[in-house]
Parts: sequence; structure tokens; C-alpha cells
Amino acid sequence: MGLSISLIATQFGISTSDLHRYLNEALSRGGDYADLYFEYIESTSLALDESIVKSATQGVTLGVGVRVLSGERTGYAYSDDLSPDRILKAARTAACIAAGPASIVQTPLDAISAPNLYPVPHPAAESSLAERVALIVEADHIARAEDARVFQVQASFADSIRHILIATSDGRLAHDRQPMARLNVMALARAADGRIEHGYQGGGGRVGLDHFTSNHLVSKFAKEAVRQALVQLDAVEAPAGEMTVVLGPGWPGILLHEAVGHGLEADFNRKEVSAFSGRIGQQVASPLCTVVDNGAMAARRGSLNVDDEGVPSQENVLIENGVLRGYLHDRLSSRLLRNTPTGNGRRENYQHIPLPRMTNTYMLAGDSDPSEILRSVKKGLYCATFGGGQVDITSGNFVFSATESYLIEDGRLTSPVRGASLIGNGPEALKYVSMVGNDLQLDEGVGICGKEGQSVPVGVGIPTLKIDRITVGGNA
Repeated sequence: MGLSISLIATQFGISTSDLHRYLNEALSRGGDYADLYFEYIESTSLALDESIVKSATQGVTLGVGVRVLSGERTGYAYSDDLSPDRILKAARTAACIAAGPASIVQTPLDAISAPNLYPVPHPAAESSLAERVALIVEADHIARAEDARVFQVQASFADSIRHILIATSDGRLAHDRQPMARLNVMALARAADGRIEHGYQGGGGRVGLDHFTSNHLVSKFAKEAVRQALVQLDAVEAPAGEMTVVLGPGWPGILLHEAVGHGLEADFNRKEVSAFSGRIGQQVASPLCTVVDNGAMAARRGSLNVDDEGVPSQENVLIENGVLRGYLHDRLSSRLLRNTPTGNGRRENYQHIPLPRMTNTYMLAGDSDPSEILRSVKKGLYCATFGGGQVDITSGNFVFSATESYLIEDGRLTSPVRGASLIGNGPEALKYVSMVGNDLQLDEGVGICGKEGQSVPVGVGIPTLKIDRITVGGNA
């Protein structure tokens, strides 16, 4: 992924000499490291409700963030004005905040090279508005025609094209063009007794509009949303108590992301507030569990050619055969913990500092057939999809709501249940994984991860998992 002077000048109206000048200003009060983060985003959002396109927004965001590191101190300032005076003012502000005794000389900039994981020649952002509106209108028609009990449909489509430019005091110069698109469908169905249930399906990634049309995803998402709603109309109250739980493949990996992944981000471990702090080399999960974070997957929602600090993404093995192998690092944590950056320095936009964040986090497949896993359970719960959840990073305790789940009786799925929640502890739950399926799936591309007020796109995934002991909260 090369970078030319003409590209810099065209996209952000600056030259490499400008970048050197701004970096030197950022280091004028001392400091160990400084970087510049330029960002330009074009975005569109469409929403349909009651068969009417009720909102359509388009916008452009442009700005720069300047960061200076001095020991554990961070100085950060940003501007939505890219005039030289405003950038220099931001650089001086960051320098004053982080002023320290260290003093370094800015290294000449050299463009880094990285593979292009999402070569989308025609991103959705460049298609006509009519083409994008057609997707959500079609989703509405398909969902309503699927079953007479469906009385309401909501559909939305969002896309963006994001250009970033990163220049660092240690000579790193990186640029990335990041397309993104996502389609969501929610269907509401009414039972004969008047009870209302909903189903939801969506997906996308770093793809163009053809990803949705050529793969028939509009129909797939609409029908799946209806199916989930109809299943819930026949659901019984969930049981409560400690039992065996089987997690279905794909999106249930959100439990892994929240209950385990956040605890492996290096800032929490640097501050020793994670349940995994100081445990590298220790057995923290069943030997059947290998967990990776991989930002170098083609076209995935959480993938990045380079992270928001200009570090190429890569596959990071976090837990190998149950043994904790490492954490996810940004530049600050890697400097303080004397590790190598892992390509996980991420930020929501130019107004925020980067933090260690996950990309695509999943558990590798095992050897068991999913049907064999079900047959091994005399009585338990099967969770096919999850909704929201809460996790305490320090203790590892979590609570998750299962939006589609079924009773397992004598090795078979029987009644669908509603109101089920899983209550447990991330590290403890992994110790009770007794079977891992051979059916690893990643989610369809809907993940959004929040941390310290910042949201970034992520991916999750697991194969079918059997957890021998976990507490289920329910009403039955």
C-alpha cells in the first residue's frame, strides 16, 4: 500500500514538509513520541419505517488530531480546520499538556507498505442514492410478504468511505482508504393473543453495494428477521439455574468478545485492573480453547490495512490451547510494557485518542461435530443469538441476554424459550468448555464495540461450544 506526495496533497492539502513542521512543533516541549492523524469521511444513512423512507442523511467529516506522549502522560488536541495555523495551535496545545523532560528528534518520514485487505473499486458511498434506497424498500416488501403475522418492518442502510493519513515522529507515514457498508432489517410479528415479538438480522463489512445484491443478502436478512420473530411467538419462559449451555456458531461470539476479549486489551492489564492481569503463560481456559484477534482478514467489518497509529494489522494469538499468550497493544501500552505494537491502536475518529481495541475476535474450530455436541446434553439450553450484555473487566463477571434460545432435552432441541440470560465469569466459563465444534462461523458483519465513549466496528465468531456449567437467568 504505497503513498505518494500527490495523494497527500490531493486528499488533505498538505505536503511532507508540512507534516515535519507539525511534528516538530508537537515535540517542542519535549516528549517521547508524537503523531498526526488526519481523517476525511463521507457517510450516508437511510432508514425505513412503516414502508416509508423516513430519514436520509449524508455528511462529510474532516479533521486532524495531534498526540504527544511523555512517559505515561498523553497530550491530545484536535481541529476540524486544516489550515496551518490551526494545526500548529493543536500541536502546541498537545505539547504543553504532555511536556516532559524527554526530547527526541523527528525522524524523516517513510511510507510503509501493507497489503490491501479490501480492494473495493466501487464502494457503496459512490453508488446512487436510489440504488441504496432500493435495498431497504425491497427488504420491507420481502419481510411483509413472508408471513401475515408480520405487521411492522424497519430497515436501514448505512455506508461510509474513510480516508486516514498518519505521520509519526519515529518516521512512519501511512494512508488507508476504508469502505464500509451495512444493511439491517427488523421485523415485528403479533401473536393471536396480541403479544408482540421481534426479530433482527443484518450484516455487511468493507464491501461495495454488489455484496448485498449479488449474494441475495436483502432477501436473506429480511426472511431471517421474520423467522426469529415468529420463533419467539411460540416461545415458553426460560428456565433458571445452573446448567449445561451450548452456544451456536457465529454471532454468539459476542460473549467471547465482551467477557474475555476486553480483559485482554493491554491498557487494562497495564493498570492491573483486568481479571487476566499478570497471567501470561498461565492456563486461563480449557485446553480446547484457542482465541485469536485478527485484523488482517479480507473485507471483514473489523479488518484494517493499518490501525489508527499506522501499524499494519495482523493475527494475534491471545489464548492458545487454554494458555494466555499475550495482550492487544497500542503504541502507548507497547512502550510502557516493552512489547511490540499488535496493530490494535484504534479510535472512533480524529477527536479521540487511540486505545487498544479488538478487531475480529474469534475462537478457532475444534474437532466435534455440532450434532454430537447436542446429543451429549441430557438437559440444558442452546443459545442461537444474543442481544445486549454487561461485563465487569476487573472481575470478569458478565450478564448476557439470549434473544433466540431453545431447551435441549435428551440431546435434541425442543421448545424455544424467551427471557433467557447467561450469568457468569469470563475466565471461569472458558474453563468449563468441554466440546468445541468444527463449524467456526464469523458474524454477518454487525459488530460495534464501545469503550471509554468511543465506538469502532468489530467482528466476532465462535464454533459451536459446550459449556458444562453456567448460570441461566429466566422466569420459569
